Amino acid sequence: MKNWVVYSLISMFFAGLTSVIAKMGLKNVSSDTGLAVRTIVVFLIVWLNVFVFQSVKDFRNLTKMDIVFLAISGVTTSLSWIFYYKAIKIGNVSQVTLIDKASIIITLLLSFVILNEQFTWKIALGSGFIIAGLLILTFK
Repeated sequence: MKNWVVYSLISMFFAGLTSVIAKMGLKNVSSDTGLAVRTIVVFLIVWLNVFVFQSVKDFRNLTKMDIVFLAISGVTTSLSWIFYYKAIKIGNVSQVTLIDKASIIITLLLSFVILNEQFTWKIALGSGFIIAGLLILTFK
């Protein structure tokens, strides 16, 4: 199995745990407080990872445009997390997460248009199922 597939599967597993555990932690606090605690932990673990795997030296390879795009990605991640936490605080995690994961469609569209990635029948079929699921969940 290719490394990117293994990493993707591991990511999927932890992402699945994340939402349920987060909902449990939001019982007595606002979504913003919960997200702040989560973000501190994310910050510490990511920096630990950088130091443990000696990725610090990569910082000298960053260009100004790399920094701009990564910073914009940080902004969009923050906005996504803020609204996701607000949604799971008041809604069912099972429904919120399914709608949130439909962001795959936006990612796919942008990857074809901006990154010139290949569009295949498998991607089209999978996207169709995701859109169908989203429509089923959001329109009763």
